[in-house]
Amino acid sequence: MKAKLIMSGLAALGFMAGTSSVYAQDDAARDAIAERLAPVGQLCLQGQDCGTAAAPAAAASSGGDIDGEGIYGNVCSACHESGAAGAPIRGDEAAWAERTEQGFATLLEHSINGIGAMPARGGNPNLSDEEMEAATAYMVEPVMEVPELGGGEEAAADEGAVEETAAAEDEAVTEETAVASDDAASEEDAAASEEASGGSGLDGEALYASSGCVACHASGVAGSPMLGDSEAWAARLEKGADELYASAINGIGAMPAKGGNPNLSDEEVMAIVDYMVAEVE
Repeated sequence: MKAKLIMSGLAALGFMAGTSSVYAQDDAARDAIAERLAPVGQLCLQGQDCGTAAAPAAAASSGGDIDGEGIYGNVCSACHESGAAGAPIRGDEAAWAERTEQGFATLLEHSINGIGAMPARGGNPNLSDEEMEAATAYMVEPVMEVPELGGGEEAAADEGAVEETAAAEDEAVTEETAVASDDAASEEDAAASEEASGGSGLDGEALYASSGCVACHASGVAGSPMLGDSEAWAARLEKGADELYASAINGIGAMPAKGGNPNLSDEEVMAIVDYMVAEVE
């Protein structure tokens, strides 16, 4: 009888131990699954209390952080890859020889303020001095030693202060105008914008300013018809929209394909053409 009780007790202990082992294995499996499914990192924004994962303070923007090559490709290459209006082609040491002798600071000043047929900031007033410095550095890098970027900030400090004040005044005027405008005026503006984009929904005016077209069509470089000059556009308008599209996309005369900006899609080029045509119709 005593032997049976001992055997029963041992059997009960064995069952409990087996059950605990199963539960322990289940817990370990669940922990392993949770670990595999856990995110590899956590998003922590500056200013939030994220413990050891706190986001570092944003670094001040410097010339080295700006994509000079991208700016050059979108704005400057229209003339400096084709030599339009006598622009020195990037990498052409002979064409740049006299210019590089003037020093990088002078070249940067010309890039910012314009010189000869080249408009200020390559025709894109939205570019900052730092962006112009980065684009200029990329452009002249093959033909001269470029100093460390960031040196042009002090030289342009006064101009930057004036521009900042003017921007603040413009913003104040814009806000007052926005408050004073009514629904009818807003609808008219929307309709005009739709017409200028040819119904594509693309902002032809913004593309015109940022893609490099303004560099030639604002000053008539190489015989290009100036924006808003009805007489210069008359003969071209007679050819019809399709031919104007084809000329802008494929290039014609001194104008390279897509105005020298191969990153533009056909639809974007067409929106630019629609905007330019709307300005003279």
